[in-house]
Amino acid sequence: MKSFIFLFLFSFTTFAQNESEALFTSFDGTKIHYEIKGEGFPVVLVHGFMSNSNSWKRGALIPALVKEGFKVITLDLRGNGLSDKPHSLAAYEDNAEINDIMALMKHLGFKKYDLVGYSRGAILTARQLILDKHIHKAVIGGVGADFTDSNWARRKMFAEAFSGKAHLYPETKGAIESAKRNGVDTLVMVFLQKVQPATTPAQLAKVKKQVLVIAGDQDLDNGNPAEVAKLLPKSTLKTVPGNHGNTSQSEAFAKEVIAFLKKN
Repeated sequence: MKSFIFLFLFSFTTFAQNESEALFTSFDGTKIHYEIKGEGFPVVLVHGFMSNSNSWKRGALIPALVKEGFKVITLDLRGNGLSDKPHSLAAYEDNAEINDIMALMKHLGFKKYDLVGYSRGAILTARQLILDKHIHKAVIGGVGADFTDSNWARRKMFAEAFSGKAHLYPETKGAIESAKRNGVDTLVMVFLQKVQPATTPAQLAKVKKQVLVIAGDQDLDNGNPAEVAKLLPKSTLKTVPGNHGNTSQSEAFAKEVIAFLKKN
């Protein structure tokens, strides 16, 4: 009986050390939901638009990173998932989402970490490369260089569509229906599109970190990834099978990300 109790407690303690879920109170009082799995060098996964950290859990990357000896941190960006959803544009301005990530990493005591962003998460990752000296390596997935334009038509289109003008943009119908079906806060989606950072080519040219630019071979939704790779002095460009919706969940994507993160 004592042996059984010991094994149970040992198993519980190991789980508690390797896998945790919590709410973090960020710089302005907004509560950010995050989870940690595995042990080793920290890797932060940043999800895309109209999504949350569950999007990573459906894919191959998290278990592959844990298996390869990384500590994986996923979070729901403010306005998404189980994190707070302020109904004020000001709550999302001035790189608030990025400041949440940086504050969480400081709270967790990580002085260096890798950052993996996909789709809108990659756009945030590009900006964080400018702001955050603690990044070791970064992955920019599922985007081209279009986001560097502050007048990017696609960003403005989604901001207007979620503002009640979807009838003017029939190409957004699927996204609007998906948001309503999944209980996404559409007002927050308007805010997120309005504050989305447009990191300039000149700013990206100053990035000295190693960056993997990766996309599916059927994905030009957010521009040509080769164009953003050209803007980053120390970038590596990889293409794997897939479209914008399924690439980040694939084993091929996970394999390339891990190979890049493990490379000296």
